[in-house]
Amino acid sequence: MPKAKGLVLNSNFSCVETSPRVGVLFPKIEILMCTFEAGRFLNEQLESIIAQTHQNWQLLVSDDASKDGTRKTLESYQNRLGPQRLKILSGPSKGFVSNFLSLTCNSSSDSNYYAYSDQDDIWDDDKLERALKWLNTIPDKTPALYCSRTRLVDSNNNEIGLSPLFSKPPSFANALMQNIGGGNTMVFNHAARTILLEAGENISVVSHDWWVYLLVTGCGGKVLYDSIPSVRYRQHSKNLVGMNGSWNARIKRIRMLWQGRFQRWIDDNIVALQKIHHQLTPANQTTLALFTKARTMSFIFRLIYLKKSGIYRQTLLGNLGLIAAAVFNKI
Repeated sequence: MPKAKGLVLNSNFSCVETSPRVGVLFPKIEILMCTFEAGRFLNEQLESIIAQTHQNWQLLVSDDASKDGTRKTLESYQNRLGPQRLKILSGPSKGFVSNFLSLTCNSSSDSNYYAYSDQDDIWDDDKLERALKWLNTIPDKTPALYCSRTRLVDSNNNEIGLSPLFSKPPSFANALMQNIGGGNTMVFNHAARTILLEAGENISVVSHDWWVYLLVTGCGGKVLYDSIPSVRYRQHSKNLVGMNGSWNARIKRIRMLWQGRFQRWIDDNIVALQKIHHQLTPANQTTLALFTKARTMSFIFRLIYLKKSGIYRQTLLGNLGLIAAAVFNKI
C-alpha cells in the first residue's frame, strides 16, 4: 500500500453535486451522533444538520440511557423527519468512546461516507458539502478522512475564538503523538469505515477520533485538515472533551504528562494497533516498531530511536514538550 499522504487546505470549496466516480448523483452520508444528557443544545445541532446543503444523509443517534429530555427531543425530530431519515439506537452505556465505536461498527454498510457528530455543536450549512468536495476525489479503495479547524463558541453561541491552526502535514508519525482533528469535524469514506470495522468496537483507546486518525494514516490513507472551520464547537461546563488550546489546558496536559497518563494512552493505542498491524504500510510498521522499541530503551538509545521513528507534534511548543517527555521517559 502507498505511504499515507496528508494535505492542509486553506481555501473555500465550491459546490459539487455530481460524483461520476461513485456513480451517484448525491453520495449518501451516514451521520453518527452519540448523545447523553444532551440538554438544551441538542435542538440547535439537529437543526444545523437539517439545514445542510448536501441533503442525502441519514442520521443515526445512539443514546447512552439519558435520563433528561434527550430521548423525547430525538423522538420529536424522528416524527418530523421519519424513522428512515433519523434512527434512534440504545448505546452500550460504557462512555462516549465505546458509544461512537459501537455506532460506527453498527452503521449502515451501503453509505458512501460517514460523519461523526457531537450533540451540542452547530454545523456550518456547507460542512458536508465541503468535505465531499475533497472526499469525492479519492479512489474508493483508499481510506480517506476529512477534518477541520473549529470556531469556538460559548453556551450562548457567542464566538470566543478558534481552535489551534496546524500547518504540518498529517501522518502516522504525527498520529502516534496527537490527534489533529476533532471528531465533531470528521467525515470519512467507506474504505476507512471498513478498517474501523475490522479493528472492532471492543478496544481500549482514549478517544474515537484519535483512533480514526491513527488508522487512516497508518493504513496508507489520505487525510485532509481543512484550516477553515466547519463547526461551531460549543464550550460549556458539561463538555466531556473541551478545546485544549488555552494555557489552563496546556498546564493540565503537562500535569497529565508527568503523572504518566499520556504514557498510558500511548500504551493503549499501541495495543489497539496490533489488531490491524497487517494493514499498516511497511513504512508505518517500521515507524511503529522503532517507536515501540524506543520507549523501552535507556536514555541515549531512547532518543536515537525516537528520532529514527520520525514522530512529531504540530507546533513548536508541542515538540519542545515532546523532547522533554522523551528525556524524562514520559512517552
